[in-house]
Amino acid sequence: MALDSRIVITGIGLTAPNGDSLSEFRNSLLNGISGVETIETRYMNTVPAGVCHFDQYKYQNKKQVRRGTRAGSISIYCANEAITDAGLDLDVPGRDRVGVFLGITEHGTVETENEVYNLGQYGNDVKFWTHHHNPRTVANNPAGEVTLNMKISGPHLCIGAACAAGNLGLIYGAQMLRLGEIDVALAGGVSESIHSFGIFASFKSQGALAVNEDPAKASRPFDKDRNGIVVAEGGCVYILERLEDALARDAKIYGEIAGYAYNSDASDFVLPNPTRQAQCIRLALKRAGMAPSDIDIVNTHGTGTKQGDEFECQAINEIFNGSETSYINNTKSYIGHAMGAAGALELAGNIPSFTDSYVHPTINIDNIDPECELKNLVIGTPKKLDHVDTILNNSFGMLGINSVIIVKRYKGSLET
Repeated sequence: MALDSRIVITGIGLTAPNGDSLSEFRNSLLNGISGVETIETRYMNTVPAGVCHFDQYKYQNKKQVRRGTRAGSISIYCANEAITDAGLDLDVPGRDRVGVFLGITEHGTVETENEVYNLGQYGNDVKFWTHHHNPRTVANNPAGEVTLNMKISGPHLCIGAACAAGNLGLIYGAQMLRLGEIDVALAGGVSESIHSFGIFASFKSQGALAVNEDPAKASRPFDKDRNGIVVAEGGCVYILERLEDALARDAKIYGEIAGYAYNSDASDFVLPNPTRQAQCIRLALKRAGMAPSDIDIVNTHGTGTKQGDEFECQAINEIFNGSETSYINNTKSYIGHAMGAAGALELAGNIPSFTDSYVHPTINIDNIDPECELKNLVIGTPKKLDHVDTILNNSFGMLGINSVIIVKRYKGSLET
């Protein structure tokens, strides 16, 4: 199998706080519709959060939902929606030739917190600890639940890559296709983060948890008055195929993976490193054979933290400040930070630009932070371009992991 095989996207299934399909999600992004609301969380009363409202019983019965995890249910919903969207019969390549690769930020904390809390209600008697705990908390759980639900017998794993993980799911799927290990990849990212009080408590203790009287305005990357992260759940699964296989079955093609990169800061547990982020962007551009001016949309990682936003803007300005044709936006302003799902969801929200030529805006910027000034940052109103041929998607995470993926419009030829 050629390591330079062209990899295309033929299906997308997702659930986001403001949409349970790509069309609903895109409509919300073009019309300024936030998916952030207020929820109750243990020990902390109310917090703003990005909450998904998909039908968890569409592909699972009540017993399966009870036995599994929220991350598993999100993954199963997205994977089934993606297969349907792709018009793919898994028995044609053979279910042993299908792989499932999902990025995650964390897994197991929700179940462990719940069990410890429940045990405390029964005098800490361990006979009340569920026997489902181990399969619920292993790191491969979300991807594994997909294989059980869909009877997929090819490889599966979860890629633990903090908040860079959504991009990494796609990168790993593309690599496995190029190696010839599989013929179809279900790849992306998933997050159940809002069900863990520990995540909220940790961000609060760091002074990095967003608060606002209006939850829809709590997530405000690049705004001078931003005050932290809005935690969100969500998921997005892509169907990836080699181009020749997609053409052979006359599949619709959303776009082609043009380049990608990931690297490490090697400098701090939490604080990002703009030099390493810039290096990651440059490497993805080099692998795609593109210059900064070839990129039409840059979707930023911006989470709403002071230094995180500033450092990313430094990296972006270093590379794109000379480009008149690159437009910049942010998706977390609508949905909050979906952690392991963030990169995959945010890329998906921009992919319809290949068809409608709009750059969805960033919302909740009332007063731009001077340290976050970006040329061609789209704010408030969608920007109509003559065409959109390329999207660059940033996703960065704790412990200094950076990921960048570039997707380009497929132009209808086997020739590069």
